[in-house]
Amino acid sequence: MYVKQEMGMKEIRANSRDSCLNGGMNVQVAVLCDAATQDSSSKLNVLGAFDTIFASQLPALHAQCAVALRATFAADDEGQHKLALNLINADGRSIMPPIEIPLTVTLPEDTHFVSLNFVVSIHQLQFPAAGLYSVDIRLDGKSQASIPLQVKLIPRAAA
Repeated sequence: MYVKQEMGMKEIRANSRDSCLNGGMNVQVAVLCDAATQDSSSKLNVLGAFDTIFASQLPALHAQCAVALRATFAADDEGQHKLALNLINADGRSIMPPIEIPLTVTLPEDTHFVSLNFVVSIHQLQFPAAGLYSVDIRLDGKSQASIPLQVKLIPRAAA
């Protein structure tokens, strides 16, 4: 099925009601990594994606990592928004202060969507216990994605 709708001066095309082109933040990439950058042509570069941290002791300290996020926004999303990242444990408790990023979505007249990259570097991240953690991603208070992370304690060899 092909749908064509006029929205002011902008046109939205979609093949189904569930298409990302119907509006709403569409997460293309959400990953924990060693480092990430955005180049001058808006390409997101990700180095060392991971989902597990192996610790020799607890609390575990991870010196440096980054959250790399790429999302698309459509005409319905234009305006002011608040992106929030929250690292939580298995009980849903934050293990660090939430990171809030104000953003403004603006689409040029000849564009159906815009892609935005977000790179958030995190230093000296402390995990009090082994177990399951998650980076929860919200836009204006609404959950968009989560990045799972597990912390595993490496048993020490007997002396």
